[in-house]
Amino acid sequence: MSLKKIIFVTFSLLFVQQAFSQRNFDHYNRLGITAGYTLFDISTSDLTTKQSGGFMLGFTTRGAFRNNFDLIYGLNFLSTSVEVLGRNPISFTDTQYIGYTIPTVQINFLGSYNIIKHHLSLEFGPVLNVNGKMKVDSERYEDYILDGYDSLRATDIEDISPVSFLVAGGISGGLESLRASVQYQYGATNMLGKLNDKDLENTNFKGNSNNIIFALVFYF
Repeated sequence: MSLKKIIFVTFSLLFVQQAFSQRNFDHYNRLGITAGYTLFDISTSDLTTKQSGGFMLGFTTRGAFRNNFDLIYGLNFLSTSVEVLGRNPISFTDTQYIGYTIPTVQINFLGSYNIIKHHLSLEFGPVLNVNGKMKVDSERYEDYILDGYDSLRATDIEDISPVSFLVAGGISGGLESLRASVQYQYGATNMLGKLNDKDLENTNFKGNSNNIIFALVFYF
């Protein structure tokens, strides 16, 4: 699915949800902008990884659904980072955590249980990620051999799976016009699966994303 289609579908959902909320329930419906800091890692036994920080920007809408429940739709743009241990192909004693950056478009559809209406809620639901390449941050490390391998280079693992599904859970609280949130996202699908289609030293890569997001949401 192309980025243009994703954006079109998402904003269509936002429009439908807004109209639905306004017609059927208590008319509570807010559009907002989200900004956040991410802590990303990959749970895998095939690579030696280390959590790293990134950022998120996006659009969201929150609307009353039924009783103590709201619905949240969002379109986010993320730049997440992770580090993978490798060694210099010439000097094997020179080891280094190699930085990678993953650009991602994320669509979320969350349910929200209101502990204190409009002020404190638990949020949970599915997330769809459309990923770019897991790009090595510096050309200096492109030919480094990854930890545990004889010939697997840092650039060999850039082509991760372009689509991944996650489950999210978190809490948010604050004012009607400004909320702070903490959310944990776990990848339900193998984000390293596409690597198994390549002729690499390992043909059975498995890895699930872990992402913690600290965010502020500004509602109009």
